[in-house]
Amino acid sequence: MYEVKIVSDFAAAHNLRNFRGRCENLHGHNWKVEVVVRGDRLDDAGVLLDFGELKQATRDVLQLVDHQYLNDLPYFKERNPSSEYIARFLFENLSARVNGDHRWVHSVSAWESKDSCATYYGESR
Repeated sequence: MYEVKIVSDFAAAHNLRNFRGRCENLHGHNWKVEVVVRGDRLDDAGVLLDFGELKQATRDVLQLVDHQYLNDLPYFKERNPSSEYIARFLFENLSARVNGDHRWVHSVSAWESKDSCATYYGESR
């Protein structure tokens, strides 16, 4: 099994509904995002996935959330824009761009601060 990981970031505002705490108020974060891709074989160049390709796919997906008020995005109309759901949103969008017959997005972590993150793994492969 092989694994590659990249780290990126985005900034956005949100507020959590029905949270019963300060995070119900409008606020923002500079999220750090970790994307892990796994696979069971390498290509002819000995690479699971080119880092540049993964970084570009991640940049494309992050453009959907960067400098946005997350509560206004359709995905978050029925879901609270928590770090957990943000990680899932990024996971699902990256999977659509990256997954192939021998590689898949394994996990996405959304760090809302230097010491707090949520990770989404999706379904077991």
